[in-house]
Amino acid sequence: MISKPSLTLSDVKRIAAAAEQEALANQWAVSIAIVDDGGHLLWFQRLDGAAPSSAYIAPAKARTAALGRRESRLFEEMINGGRTSFLSVPMLDGMLEGGVPLFADGHCIGAVGVSGVKSTEDAQIAKVGIAAHENCAVAG
Repeated sequence: MISKPSLTLSDVKRIAAAAEQEALANQWAVSIAIVDDGGHLLWFQRLDGAAPSSAYIAPAKARTAALGRRESRLFEEMINGGRTSFLSVPMLDGMLEGGVPLFADGHCIGAVGVSGVKSTEDAQIAKVGIAAHENCAVAG
């Protein structure tokens, strides 16, 4: 049997608070989603002024990063590079930059997805959130 770490509610709240702080410090109106390693939603918040569509996009980016075990940006780059068949992959519907997986002890334990500003800024918010957790890293 394999043992691996998992996110607790306390972990999720810490990550969400740091991501929210980064967004507010930059006056970015975004939606923030945190999922477990299976892409199941653990946390969601839509900051004041965030576009309604961001409420759908942020969880999709997080799910894509968790299930794909890599930043959602990499899927976007594959598609933009001509591998359009990747658009048919089941359950990966957030293949846009802004979804970042969380790793602990070499295991993907979830992901953070952000939507509402430039995609690089979405990813920045997600990475700041992840960095707030002492046992998590952006890359495995």
